[in-house]
Amino acid sequence: MEFSHVPVLLDECIDGLNINPDGIYVDGTLGGAGHSSEICKRLSRKGMLIGIDRDEEALSVSSRRLEGFDCRKAFVHGNYSDIKNILRELDIDEINGALLDLGVSSYQLDNPERGFSYMNDAPLDMRMDRSESMTAYDIVNEYSKDELYRIIKSYGEERWAGRIADFIVRARSEKSIETTFELVEIIKAAVPASARRNGPHPAKRTFQAIRIEVNDELGGVKRAVDDFIDLLAPKGRLAIISFHSLEDRIVKDTYVERENPCTCPPEIPICVCGKKPEIKRINKKPIVPSKLQENENPRARSAKLRVCEKLGNV
Repeated sequence: MEFSHVPVLLDECIDGLNINPDGIYVDGTLGGAGHSSEICKRLSRKGMLIGIDRDEEALSVSSRRLEGFDCRKAFVHGNYSDIKNILRELDIDEINGALLDLGVSSYQLDNPERGFSYMNDAPLDMRMDRSESMTAYDIVNEYSKDELYRIIKSYGEERWAGRIADFIVRARSEKSIETTFELVEIIKAAVPASARRNGPHPAKRTFQAIRIEVNDELGGVKRAVDDFIDLLAPKGRLAIISFHSLEDRIVKDTYVERENPCTCPPEIPICVCGKKPEIKRINKKPIVPSKLQENENPRARSAKLRVCEKLGNV
């Protein structure tokens, strides 16, 4: 299989970044380099792209795809949440823009051996970074019923989280749950037939929840947004695409905090805390895909893009 490089909200991201041809830009979720290809097209020889990904296969494929562009490039196997250390290693103090696409690449979803999809039978894995030790198998077979309920309810927003957790624990008491299809059948048994008739696949939300837990997808988002804002040069921009309501809430709330950091009580007419706005939000409401984009790429349906710009007086 090849890494998909059909980028979500491509034109909107590129417009949002307002690219300086001589600037330094970070793609913190390089994937198939769909977004990065367009960034590189707009960079001069002085400009630089830093591509980061947790998946070494993605880095290998994308570095080859970007060979033909003249700008400087650096490829890093790592997590975007470690951006300050990554830039320190590259001896870079500030950047002119960054993009984070918080979705899972189509390659990872569709590659059966990766265990992300409830549509393909595979070992329970779901690791974005295959050098990490914890897999979906560990969560499904070792988490307590309460822990399973917590992640399925919180990360999957699954109505039947309690029943699913109970059915998983009962099933694994007889034998370990080893494959995606084994887990799917357990989930189907847990979800009442009436609830299975309408809506998404009954395993969708539980698989999403387990994937988020395996990869600690929410744990690093808040810190990463703050760190990327810290690293932006004046007028530099940060564009973030989220696919989950919890991620989008973290991005939105962090932008709002950095745009209006004042902690003074509202009844005080003049600010005395001394905290000044550091960014401005380019779009107050999230940018979402058009119907045409949704039809061309159904996985884009839940995408939301938020862009902010570092203020020049910070």
